[in-house]
Amino acid sequence: MTTPVLSSQSHAHRTRAMLTMLVAVALFAMMDAGLKQLSAHYPPFQVASLRGAASLPLVLVWALATAGVGPLLRVRWSLHLLRGVLGVSMMATFVYAVSRLPLSTTYSIFFVAPLVITALSVPVLGEKVGPRRWTAIIVGLVGVFVLLRPTGEGFISLAALAVLVAAVMYAISAITVRVLARTDSTQAMMVWLMAMIALGAGVLAWPDWVPIRREDVWLIAFIGVAGALGQYAITEAFRLGEASAIAPLEYTALVWGVLFDLTFWGVLPDAVTWVGAAIIVGSGLYLIRRERVHAEAEHP
Repeated sequence: MTTPVLSSQSHAHRTRAMLTMLVAVALFAMMDAGLKQLSAHYPPFQVASLRGAASLPLVLVWALATAGVGPLLRVRWSLHLLRGVLGVSMMATFVYAVSRLPLSTTYSIFFVAPLVITALSVPVLGEKVGPRRWTAIIVGLVGVFVLLRPTGEGFISLAALAVLVAAVMYAISAITVRVLARTDSTQAMMVWLMAMIALGAGVLAWPDWVPIRREDVWLIAFIGVAGALGQYAITEAFRLGEASAIAPLEYTALVWGVLFDLTFWGVLPDAVTWVGAAIIVGSGLYLIRRERVHAEAEHP
């Protein structure tokens, strides 16, 4: 008699996880639109520093309220420093890219990150990736090649390369999260990442630091709130639901990218961007499906 209740609760958790993931993606897209706006007036490292500094107070309050001071100090400092370097590199290159590319194009190229994560999981984590998943990774890279426009002006542009670098940095950071999660708390990973981005990018930006314009203060605050809430939402989504079920929802960022591009900057993706994005997203969805099948085979 209790099975229907359990099934209903499970369905409710899945629904809540999916809705929370959709909210997280929307918040991050709003944050990225704000970063693009700031990038028109400030250098990439300064924008990255402002992003970290604006979110840090909110993340710190949440971490102290939910975990206390202890878990923030009992951490593997070497891996956190590595994540800090990766975070600064990822944010700066991503900001540079969105300052020169439409959000939709930037997102389309950045979607290669899950493919890179899967590829890196073999040498770093010792995971097994079968021929079908390797095929999906190769197909996704073909999609990136299409987005780079081998016969057009966009071929191997610095902005496109910056997105690829950001995606690789993100992928490596995600691998370190899998390792850190064995010993360190989520709160520690979030707090120290924001702190190191704020400090590290700030040091690099200091020689060319541009005074903050008064009219940009509200935008910086909005970026901080959206980033902090987005990070909390995505953490909650992965806590409530299966990764294989909610990860595909990350691709809804492309919808927000197109919407913001049209609303704020009056641009729309061209046919080549749609084709490349479709190839990358398709290969990513297939990869997620294969990983789910692989997981179910290992844990029936």
